[in-house]
Amino acid sequence: METAALVAPITALELFQDRFLLAGEGPVLSVYRLQPRPKVGSSLGVLHHYRIHGIRPKRETQPAELGFYDFAVFGGKAVRLVRLHLDFQDVETLHLEVVGSLLELQDWALDVRWLPADRQSLLCVAVAHNAVLLLDSTTGNALVQCSCLEGCLLYSALLLVHESWRDTVLVGGTVFQQLVIWKPGGDDMAGCGHKAPVERRLLGHSGVIFSISYLQEKGYLASASDDRSIRVWDVGALGGPGGKCGDLNPICLRVLYGHQARVFSVRLSAGYAYSAGEDGACLVWDVVGGGKVIRTLKGHRAGGVRSLAVGRGTGGDETWVATGGADGGVRLWKVEEEKEGLEGRVTDLKFPGPGLPKVVSIAGEEQNMCWSQCLVCTDRGAVCQYRDGRWTTLWEGPSEFYSYCVMETVTTFVTNIGSTVTLCAVANISGSIQVFSTSDPLAGMRLTGRPGKIHSIFWKKGKDQLYLLASGAEGFVCRWYVEVKTKENSVLVLNVVPLPPFLLPLCSKRWLTAAICFQHSSNKVLWVCGDRRGSLLLFEENIEFNRSDDEEVNEGLQMGRKNRIMEDSTLQPLSCLFGVHGKHGVTSVFEYRGLFYSTGKDGCVRVFRVSGIQPGENESDLNLEVLRVQRACRGMEWLERVFILESEIPENLGEDCKNVIGSELREARFVIAGFHAVHFVIWDPVRQERLMVVPCGGGHRSWSLWPSHTGVWAGCGALVFIKQGAVLTSQHPGEMLGSAGKDGGTGGWSLREGIHGRGIWCVSRLGRIEEIRNDSQTSKINTKMYWEIVVTGGEDTSLAVLAINPVSGVNKVLSVITDHISGVRTVTAVTQPRGNALSALLLSAGGRAQIQCNRLLVVWDRQRLTPSCQVVQVASHRLDLQWEKKRNRHKTVKMDPESRYMSIEVLEEKMGCILAAVSSSDGALRLFSLNEAKGQIDMLWETFYHQRCVLCVASCSLQDGKGNRFKLLFSTATDGRIAVWHLTESLLISADNSSGATAPPVPCLVIPAHQSGVNSLAVWVEKMGQEDGCLVTVASGGDDGQLTVSTVRFPNQLQLHLLSQHSFPFAHAASLTALKLLSPGLLVSTSSDQRVCLWRVSGTDISHSGALCSHVADAAALAVWEEEGEEKIGFETKQVNTVGKEMMICFQHFLCISIFCNKLFFFMNKKNKGYERK
Repeated sequence: METAALVAPITALELFQDRFLLAGEGPVLSVYRLQPRPKVGSSLGVLHHYRIHGIRPKRETQPAELGFYDFAVFGGKAVRLVRLHLDFQDVETLHLEVVGSLLELQDWALDVRWLPADRQSLLCVAVAHNAVLLLDSTTGNALVQCSCLEGCLLYSALLLVHESWRDTVLVGGTVFQQLVIWKPGGDDMAGCGHKAPVERRLLGHSGVIFSISYLQEKGYLASASDDRSIRVWDVGALGGPGGKCGDLNPICLRVLYGHQARVFSVRLSAGYAYSAGEDGACLVWDVVGGGKVIRTLKGHRAGGVRSLAVGRGTGGDETWVATGGADGGVRLWKVEEEKEGLEGRVTDLKFPGPGLPKVVSIAGEEQNMCWSQCLVCTDRGAVCQYRDGRWTTLWEGPSEFYSYCVMETVTTFVTNIGSTVTLCAVANISGSIQVFSTSDPLAGMRLTGRPGKIHSIFWKKGKDQLYLLASGAEGFVCRWYVEVKTKENSVLVLNVVPLPPFLLPLCSKRWLTAAICFQHSSNKVLWVCGDRRGSLLLFEENIEFNRSDDEEVNEGLQMGRKNRIMEDSTLQPLSCLFGVHGKHGVTSVFEYRGLFYSTGKDGCVRVFRVSGIQPGENESDLNLEVLRVQRACRGMEWLERVFILESEIPENLGEDCKNVIGSELREARFVIAGFHAVHFVIWDPVRQERLMVVPCGGGHRSWSLWPSHTGVWAGCGALVFIKQGAVLTSQHPGEMLGSAGKDGGTGGWSLREGIHGRGIWCVSRLGRIEEIRNDSQTSKINTKMYWEIVVTGGEDTSLAVLAINPVSGVNKVLSVITDHISGVRTVTAVTQPRGNALSALLLSAGGRAQIQCNRLLVVWDRQRLTPSCQVVQVASHRLDLQWEKKRNRHKTVKMDPESRYMSIEVLEEKMGCILAAVSSSDGALRLFSLNEAKGQIDMLWETFYHQRCVLCVASCSLQDGKGNRFKLLFSTATDGRIAVWHLTESLLISADNSSGATAPPVPCLVIPAHQSGVNSLAVWVEKMGQEDGCLVTVASGGDDGQLTVSTVRFPNQLQLHLLSQHSFPFAHAASLTALKLLSPGLLVSTSSDQRVCLWRVSGTDISHSGALCSHVADAAALAVWEEEGEEKIGFETKQVNTVGKEMMICFQHFLCISIFCNKLFFFMNKKNKGYERK
């Protein structure tokens, strides 16, 4: 059995020659090639059950003619040599090879360095008890060992070596918050075991020291501490010939505070310091120029940055920066050191007036890589233009435009001149609208809407049309079709045709805030709108206006006659989702390839569609249907709009290409724009990171983002906004938008995707999909390749849908579901294969007594050549919300807000209704019904029989000789007992009354099994004769570390009794946290003792068949399954985990996933290897 995939915190990084990046993830060493583009190369298990904490190259300038490079890899109490082989004929091929055996030490290794002058391979090893070893890497023998007179414990160490052992200097960060500098070599190399004095001592930190870095060119020493600070010391020359220990009185140059939590790593470069910490940020400090933060690099989820590497890029001013996170992700940036960071820079455009700016809008062509002009409307009714560094007044309105006005601009293409023009519309409080072109503002025209205040105005582009909408009083939305033409003398002419107005539903805040048009047939246009009340509305209109009668239309508009005629033909909404975005309103509606995306000030993005417009659907039944809800990050409630990620749009995706997954519309990868406190933020909900941050002061202001009208986010942008009477911008006009966003500048490269930054509590395997290759790939590789689809949930309140390739070990995050408001404790799925697709109904439950149900559809995307997942939200349920709906609820006790669901089990799936049992921490066992068609979850009954936390539930189905089916439910609690429930009649009643409450049953049998809590159950049924009934075997694992197997006899539906019980004490050295059934009589268990064990149960015998040790502890969940075909294993991979040299375990033919705290460990057994336990 071997490790097929591993996602664990990245604890070591090393940039080598700016060509390769080496990363340590648990015991696995991976290498990435950086040129010409970052790409994964190879992986190899190196340290067995130890975690890699450092990677040291033998020589930075090792001759490339050798075709290999040597590295010393260390972590825990072990050191190992690894060789990186290069293939000169195939530059893309990298190969890692272990050199020699594992060198195990008696103490924890904190730093390792090669002695360059020695012919034999000697290593200097700094260990945790303030000592240094001179190690023969070939034999593993310690030639010299020297300790410091101050025998304290070190948290970090830095070895400075030169030519020989006598030149070695150690800088150690002690547990007493000090830095000590001493020479382990002394004057006599033969003095093994002698103690050396402390030469220098640096004081100042108020916490333990986690990381030390030294810059030899300047004599600077940097230290990162638990006290959230970085200190930079001027210590002078350290190491070198003779082993210098620096100045007698070193001084502290800088004390740098900027991190919000502990600082784990620090690295020094010429004039700059790089630090990474538990807050998930990597900060770039200008040490020489004042100690300010000039750049912030963020790309990891919760849990922080655990490792940091800084190198030198290909350019003179660029530096490679790599970070490894607790989420298992690896990010890579190119940082321009000599330029100030662009995140916090804001430029004042020096608006001169007249009046104070009220509305701002960027204008210009979207295809440009920089913005050049913007328009500002003031409180004096004037429209001013900023262009080429100057402000000019385009239009000054009469007094009726003073004090209040709204403005909107649009850039449109004029056919007969083959160029674009910018149109501006300004509306006032009396219902008048001025429309003009920025190139010829005097040739504008005045439109008249409904009398009264115009709340909002919109330009909207159709397929070949341009519309103007004005939302006025009493819920009327006046609309016009606008056409721009030029006469022979190149004078622009605006032709305007009035359209029937929209009438919004009655509500307290009755005006439009967002709109989008969508032409689904040749003569019909659909309008999806959002209002200030938070509702989404659907309108339909027929295209019947005549575009040729220009003169007649213009004469009628000047008199207002056309508008009065149109009042009697108002359009009512066909469908309304009332208040879906809350009382603060809808902020935007966006359409992309058939799906709609709406945002609001409730912190949610709603993905929805219009039913009835797809082929095969009834066009007469047009309705808005919400598919799922995506929340932004915590505290980001004011959302403005979504952008489609440009990097996720394949190049060969044309307009004729179908945007479907199976039979469902494909949801695009999008980012969210909004306000988080006083910042404008672009947020990636899948990677859980900020792509852009601008300190603007908050959301109550006018702003405009470039580029925005295309709806595509290319990784960079510019924000223009109004703050305290000034017009400010995040990027000066004329600057290329790509200066901070391209080549890994802002978001960097994601070399490895992270999953969860915090603890992972549950896992469920949905199935697998086949990788469908193109013709060229099929000719090269004959074997079939599969991707395992897995769902994990954890403490960070999210569910991650993963696709894992067992052969290459690559994992892809297909989707992140953020519907839960607290941690996800349990997850289960009902899967239904659909040809090459995989459909699953996912049930998840956790904190705050919340249940979520989502429909997943996973397929192989032939356009993007990667697995793809579509998520549709089905239903949700919370106990506190149900209590609020109860009648006479003041007479009942409200549920505990801290109640959490511990386990969920699907009991029955019948006629579109699913029945599921849920265990809860408040001592209740509850039965729920789910109706997917109605999108509803109802609680049928609850019982408090256990009177204490119910930890686990499991079920089994029985059938007697007459064909009668029975259902048994098993529940466990913290008292160590297993309750058996006969649910046959209860399920029948519940299925007939799926929306009403029924009486809860009582347990028919109670089995005492453990001395404390029972964490997991595995149940299987063995049939006997028709007269003898069935035998039900219940295997349980608990906090006492014991494995218990109980056999229950079920002769008929009225009798159930315990036949026998056997236990295996001390099955694990700690609590048994997960127990799964692989096949009848074959069990797999895991525990926080770092073992995954295989058990065979036969009658009264429980035998231990084998075990696998892992390098990580705190196992929380387990998923196992049998392979579906021998062809799955198509390539040979290296053995990563074995249990010693003498004992190698064969775990039959299965795969398993173990969840260790916030690590995901994916094991794969090779059927053709038959190792036996010796």
